[in-house]
Amino acid sequence: MFKDSLYYAKILLFGEYGIIEDSMGLSMPYHFFKGAFAFYENPDAIQTKSNQDIRTFYNYLVTLKDQSNLPCSMQLEKLGRHINQGLYFDSSIPQGFGVGSSGALVAGIYSHYAENLITQETVMKGNNLSDLKHILSKLESFFHGKSSGLDPLICYLNLPILIKGKGDLGTVGIPIENSSGKGAIFLLNSGSPGKTQNMVSIFLNRLKEDGFRNMVKTRLNKRNEACVQSFLTGDSAQLFFNLKGLSQLLFDNFRPMIPDHFEDIWMQGLRTDAYYLKLCGSGGGGFVLGFTKDLAATESMLKDHKLQVIYKL
Repeated sequence: MFKDSLYYAKILLFGEYGIIEDSMGLSMPYHFFKGAFAFYENPDAIQTKSNQDIRTFYNYLVTLKDQSNLPCSMQLEKLGRHINQGLYFDSSIPQGFGVGSSGALVAGIYSHYAENLITQETVMKGNNLSDLKHILSKLESFFHGKSSGLDPLICYLNLPILIKGKGDLGTVGIPIENSSGKGAIFLLNSGSPGKTQNMVSIFLNRLKEDGFRNMVKTRLNKRNEACVQSFLTGDSAQLFFNLKGLSQLLFDNFRPMIPDHFEDIWMQGLRTDAYYLKLCGSGGGGFVLGFTKDLAATESMLKDHKLQVIYKL
């Protein structure tokens, strides 16, 4: 029943934390990592853990239903039956690395067990994208405490999404990759997962500080939106100008979200202008996102790290 149903990772190019405060965001599918449902026969430890995780999520959904808070009608009896039969999520998406592991699982659960699905075809024809995002946000909140719903939305639709502000979002075309270009967007692996809920809690607590909240609503959102616009219009000079400002702003104000052993190379990029780093998701571990005009030179500078190219510029 799950044949050919794949759920891909996502990359939030711009908008981490800002989208919680209604800033612009741009996210796209990342097909290098993916997941699909399957049933085990002789489970290993990973498959057993996945089955247990789905069961815990199922219990959360049952509780929501009992409280009349389930955001959509779901076939929970069917899901419970499949869990007992050995359902697990066979996924290569690393957990806690900011590329949508929980989003892909939520997208899969919604796709297979929700009733009256809002399909990709329906979204492309109508204006119910916000309704779909709300449903997926409520479902994914189990994993992160508070979810924008963007990750499972990307994973479910397998389309780039542009968020313009509160409740204003839509699918968007992104510039075609320059396969022969010298520049690139890349991932750096910190070597350990981050705890999204912990990072989001730190951010929400800091929002109670007037200075920090004002910085997010003005400087961060302005830099973030300028990056989105320059990327979508293909203006490389403006993109890297705005990326430098964004990278510096994140370094100055989001230090707990930057892995300690990445602080030096983060600053090296800012000092040399060879590349710029930014958070990939909530941070605290996982991947860091990088942008460079000269991939070969950046690989030489970061020779102790493996760069995973996701988009050529």
